[in-house]
Amino acid sequence: MTAARLRPFGASVFSTMTALAIEHRAINLAQGFPDFDGPDELLDAAAAAMGAGHNQYARSAGHPRLAGAIADRVAHDYGLQYEALTEVAVTSGATEGIAAAMLGLLEPGDEVVLFEPFYDSYPAAVAMAGGIVRPCTLRFPDFALDEAELAKCFTPRTRAVLLNTPHNPTGKVFSRDELTAIARLCEAHDAFVVSDEVYEHLTYDGVAHVPIATLPGMRDRTLTLSSLGKTYSLTGWKTGWATGPAHLVAGLQAAHQFLTFCSATPFQQAAAVALDTLRDDFVVALRADYTERRDLLVGALREVGFDVAVPQGTYFVLADFRRAWQGGDDHAFARHLTTNVGVACIPPSVFYAVDVDEGRRLARFAFCKRMATLEGAAGRLKAGLGR
Repeated sequence: MTAARLRPFGASVFSTMTALAIEHRAINLAQGFPDFDGPDELLDAAAAAMGAGHNQYARSAGHPRLAGAIADRVAHDYGLQYEALTEVAVTSGATEGIAAAMLGLLEPGDEVVLFEPFYDSYPAAVAMAGGIVRPCTLRFPDFALDEAELAKCFTPRTRAVLLNTPHNPTGKVFSRDELTAIARLCEAHDAFVVSDEVYEHLTYDGVAHVPIATLPGMRDRTLTLSSLGKTYSLTGWKTGWATGPAHLVAGLQAAHQFLTFCSATPFQQAAAVALDTLRDDFVVALRADYTERRDLLVGALREVGFDVAVPQGTYFVLADFRRAWQGGDDHAFARHLTTNVGVACIPPSVFYAVDVDEGRRLARFAFCKRMATLEGAAGRLKAGLGR
């Protein structure tokens, strides 16, 4: 009975691989959630908000306290000025925000350019809105943007670009030059950008995250999504937000009000505490911690024969497994690794719509885990794949 527009997507690969990991007691490096809690002060802030009676519906577009904190944080981090009550919307995670943006801003038949491999909700969100996906492929190992290939994705029906930087699953951080090329095409075709920047603070080795909204002419044609979950290790709180010009925020909000109406009120209160108090020093320490985790996992994968694309951002690693195992494609490898080696990963060919073969030789691993978890995974990889 599933609607025809959603039948091609099937069950989420994240649910499938997590279930397999549980069944075989594998170390779960498949799904991107930390196996540790976020800062104690935020847990305490949420509990305090519940105790203080913040348990009823908030304003649909976000509690004014959080909306103000978001506007202040974006101004502090990037110099972008947004009016809290008209140019900020709070959503139930960035995934809901992206779906609301597609539903609220697209007409049936509108085309949306996105970059594959992509987060799996993107094409589904476009399909739910009756839109058409135009994928541009980023290729292992450097995932560089080919401007000529991107230009071919634009047509007279192009309405938007759905961008993700830092990029899941590749770990790529789009450069200023690449973003300028995207901006140039958007201006030429009068398209807007929905930019998923949930990993904005997770960049490494001195690589800078550049919000596309900061480029000349792009502030008024960019809707930027971010969230609490990735920066503060609270993915289950599902607290996200959008910033942008009032007309784009209004489109998102028109759909959001009928999807979830509002995000959980006590978590919004705690999110405001996070944005107000855990800033520069917190982010520096976070990057250092994740750099250590990244380097441990990259080293372990290389030791057993993987060709690794070292991520500039996010908390994911894409690696070519063919020198370590020659038993089949990415789905066969992910099942083998989970059931026989005891480490779960994601088969990324599901994140491609055009050049699916690009993903069939790769596996995606998450390093948003305790060091002990990653060390355990490294040991299992060496025992199960070591040569």
